[in-house]
Amino acid sequence: MTFDNKIIWITGASSGIGKSLAIALSKYNCKLIISSRRTEALQNVKALCRNPNSVYVLALDLEDTLAMKSITETAISAFGKIDILVNNGGISQRSPIIETSIDVDRKLMEVDYLGTVALSKALLPHFIAQQSGHYVVVSSLMGKFSSHYRSAYCAAKHALHGFFDALRLEHDKDHIKVTMICPGFVNTNVARNALTGDGSEQGYQDDMTENGLDVDVFVKKMIKAIRKEKYEAYIGKFEKFGVLVKRLSPKLIHKLVMRSKVK
Repeated sequence: MTFDNKIIWITGASSGIGKSLAIALSKYNCKLIISSRRTEALQNVKALCRNPNSVYVLALDLEDTLAMKSITETAISAFGKIDILVNNGGISQRSPIIETSIDVDRKLMEVDYLGTVALSKALLPHFIAQQSGHYVVVSSLMGKFSSHYRSAYCAAKHALHGFFDALRLEHDKDHIKVTMICPGFVNTNVARNALTGDGSEQGYQDDMTENGLDVDVFVKKMIKAIRKEKYEAYIGKFEKFGVLVKRLSPKLIHKLVMRSKVK
């Protein structure tokens, strides 16, 4: 698969992985729709793209699931169609289960899971009508196995795999592709912006995230996985092997994660 003449919609494009991905894809012969809640930040990302005239800014709040149909109609009208939706928007969480308010669990599910599902379902009739389409979903290695202090985040990411595996099966006949991107530690602001038990932002970086993959290196690997139309791609350093360990021995991955210094 190539990106030539493709229309690509990226959520969570104002920073981190989404921002780097938008800038990288702007070097191809394609058009971009970039979305997040922060319009001003999106305009700054647009200015960094190779051809800003081929980039359309569209504000989007993943919590507002009732607005997804009208937002999707606007996105389609921007360039006449959409070929690839990159579901990258979301938030993380860092807090022990015992200290985590149920409101935080609900927030993570509403943003990371239900928001992504609502947007994808709103776009699905368009993909079916054109008998093509590609969902790229930025999940996490935490969608394949779990770790301390990320219970709500792990739950939401696990749920995404269940939904999109079913979508891939149901719409194989419509030539609709699904690629689950599972990052390990990537050096972005994800930890700083993560919610703590009372819903406030953590506000600081952790060592594992700080020492994770450079975001631009990650995006190069992500683009390669999209072009190959992989079902799942595990992208990280040593931590990516946790997926294999979990498959072979759930008890062993438990012991390894317990010994880790993940915070």
